[in-house]
Amino acid sequence: MAEQTQANTGEQVIILTPDAVAEVKRLIAEENDPGLFLRLGVGSGGCSGMSYSMAFDNNPQEFDREFDFDGLKVRVDLKALMYLAGTTLDYKGGLMGGGFQFSNPKAKRSCGCGSSFSC
Repeated sequence: MAEQTQANTGEQVIILTPDAVAEVKRLIAEENDPGLFLRLGVGSGGCSGMSYSMAFDNNPQEFDREFDFDGLKVRVDLKALMYLAGTTLDYKGGLMGGGFQFSNPKAKRSCGCGSSFSC
């Protein structure tokens, strides 16, 4: 498993690997908007009932929890955090099977593509 970078909150709530942090920082740099942060969330849908979401945002919400990973700001709203606590986000490069990957210990079942789960 890749080395993990823990959010600077003193507690392990979500984890981003150094590869995930580096890739998100690279993508944000391409957007040329210094106010952007990564928003992680969950929604209903997908093959297993719930799906992960990732998006760049620059509009903090009242019920967000913010995490800092080596200068990368990551926000998760409290409702989504119930499902994402303990989750690791990793990034794998490559032509086949590359991309961001969620590893969620709360997921009882997940689909083959790894983008949806059920608790």
